Amino acid sequence: MAKSKGIILLVEDDKNLGIVIRDFLEMSEYEVILRENGRDGLDEFKKGSYDLVLLDIMLPLLDGFSVAEEIRKTDCDIPVIFLTAKTLKEDKLKGFRIGADDYITKPFSTEELKLRIDAVLRRSRRNAEKSSVFNIGRYKFDYPNHILSIADQERQLTKREAELLHLLCINMNNVLRRDLALKTIWGEDDYFMGRSMDVYITKLRKMLGNDPAVSIVNIHNTGFRLEVRNRE
Repeated sequence: MAKSKGIILLVEDDKNLGIVIRDFLEMSEYEVILRENGRDGLDEFKKGSYDLVLLDIMLPLLDGFSVAEEIRKTDCDIPVIFLTAKTLKEDKLKGFRIGADDYITKPFSTEELKLRIDAVLRRSRRNAEKSSVFNIGRYKFDYPNHILSIADQERQLTKREAELLHLLCINMNNVLRRDLALKTIWGEDDYFMGRSMDVYITKLRKMLGNDPAVSIVNIHNTGFRLEVRNRE
């Protein structure tokens, strides 16, 4: 069996169109999960792990714009493409403001859709590769291999330590919201998960303690900020 080119969540309430798109993309070596309303689509996104989301806008129960807004609260990076009959400029602008990577108006050819998916995924994966190794002051963080190093010393991080430090690095010198970190890494935003995350923050502070220009700052009732100060 050929290796999958990626896993796509397709949310489309037109049953026939959804099946046509799903079958075509599967023939193009993508794995596709199809849901027919916005609520089911959002629930499926929270359960699964996807490379890209294809969203109709006029969905029952929860419209595509609202689904995309909920997705962006927990995942700023996953590519989202809107499929819609809405052709007004205002709708397109709203889609891009929410964070869409592309906006395709119906009717469209399945071949065009595949080419646009290929292009969005290429761009997304290229950006992910560029952001996989971070310089944190005198430290270097190799996220794919979960290695934090300084000078000739290397430290192997656990998966959860690496995921939390990765989120802090993506938001370096900006605030990382607690709720986003909890939902992204722990899957839930509650008191006990919050205490667990605080323990990991304390561990990361110790690991980064050999460079006084680096600190993880508490932002009251909001989250954390990984700060890297310029050296004088």
